[in-house]
Amino acid sequence: MPFASVQKVADADFPTRWGHFRILGFEGLTLPGDPSRKAVESAVALVMGDIHAAPPLVRIHSQCLTGDVFHSLRCDCHDQLHLALGKITEEGSGILLYEQQEGRGIGLMAKLRAYELQDQGLDTIEANEQLGFEADCRHFELPAEILKYLKVPAVRLMTNNPEKIAAMEAGGVKVVERVSAAIPSEPTFARYLETKRERMGHLIV
Repeated sequence: MPFASVQKVADADFPTRWGHFRILGFEGLTLPGDPSRKAVESAVALVMGDIHAAPPLVRIHSQCLTGDVFHSLRCDCHDQLHLALGKITEEGSGILLYEQQEGRGIGLMAKLRAYELQDQGLDTIEANEQLGFEADCRHFELPAEILKYLKVPAVRLMTNNPEKIAAMEAGGVKVVERVSAAIPSEPTFARYLETKRERMGHLIV
């Protein structure tokens, strides 16, 4: 669903262990009519270097408290986040878009309940569905709107998820190259990766 408006609400200096970024905060006001969406959605953009000289490397990363903060080995989120920040720094320019979509959009508490069900033998999709959710409740329209706000018409998208590519194209941002976000598997999340590949169509080799 398109947004009624997207606005930048913050723009600050942001030095990190990987390199020097600007951190930008964005809010998107959704159009009425979709009860599954929050009225206001937010995302953060970490921007490094000249993003207009050529299609920049872009990573759309969904919030994962357990992985990003606690370095959980139940998923590949932490390693993908660090891979993207490292690649952007290595190239000297790029954008990391960080969306507040914990647990593929179901929220933190529901995600922890899904963990419990996975401990009982369900895979990540089965757990979400048993809780009454879709396999993936995320939306990627806001990142496309942010890129257009930043006057970035084309990107090299770092992802294994074809839905992100389709969302960018549908949102008016051309994906000129897909850059793999695959990371080495761990025994603790091998089944998780297999489920994403076999049941969700992620491009994991």
